[in-house]
Amino acid sequence: MTVTDTSVLEAVLRRDRFVVVAALVAVIVVAWIWIVLGAGTGMSAVAMTQMAGMPDMDMMMERAVWTPGYAALIFAMWWVMMVAMMLPSAAPMLLLFARVNRAQKARDRPYVATGIFAAGYLAAWGGFSTLAAGLQWGLEQLDLLSPMMTTTSYWLGGAILLAAGAWQLTSIKGVCLRHCRSPLSFIAQQWRPGRLGAFRMGLEHGAFCLGCCWFLMGLLFFGGIMNLFWIAGLAGFVLLEKTIPMGHWIGRIAGIGVAAWGLLLLTSAAISS
Repeated sequence: MTVTDTSVLEAVLRRDRFVVVAALVAVIVVAWIWIVLGAGTGMSAVAMTQMAGMPDMDMMMERAVWTPGYAALIFAMWWVMMVAMMLPSAAPMLLLFARVNRAQKARDRPYVATGIFAAGYLAAWGGFSTLAAGLQWGLEQLDLLSPMMTTTSYWLGGAILLAAGAWQLTSIKGVCLRHCRSPLSFIAQQWRPGRLGAFRMGLEHGAFCLGCCWFLMGLLFFGGIMNLFWIAGLAGFVLLEKTIPMGHWIGRIAGIGVAAWGLLLLTSAAISS
């Protein structure tokens, strides 16, 4: 390979890295914009967040009628919300996958677009979004979720907090978090060639992230599914837990605090009943 060929290759690889970063940023920004605008619900998330604390607001709003179209909208809302919340913390893995692929390309080996890996990752969260939309429907039918998309039961709210906090302390959570915090180890152990292999890798990494964070996402049923403070707060927490050196300890401390909050809420509900 000549010096000219090497320079051209380096330029192509730098451009490829720029494309991956730009695409990642663009998808995250568009997802956040759509959530802020209300994700097609007819009311912006800003307005819903402001109205959530107003007294008797739930009684002033009518419950949504669950048609197939509305169910698809709620699924899309959950899925795009997961994109906005989870992709930032998955960025190190996606960038490492792209870097390994650039090395493969430099050795004249088959190249796989990073988007295929990302598609597998997002497919895992698409499965979660299907379950979350179904759970939202069920809770609304039982009058346990208000038109503002927050729980109406202190018992349910306390149980969600207690379960989410307890999950933070389980060994399964710890195993999944280690995989999410160690992208290099995941790539070394789980690497599969080809497009199907890349999709499977993304799906597996998404499954680990799902095991790590699914109960944290369940906290949205307590704080408000379209409450921007809860959405941004949980997204920030997940990012810190997965990326900073002491992230696993932050997760455990937060788990103890959330579980204690849940116990306090359940105790208050029992006293007042």
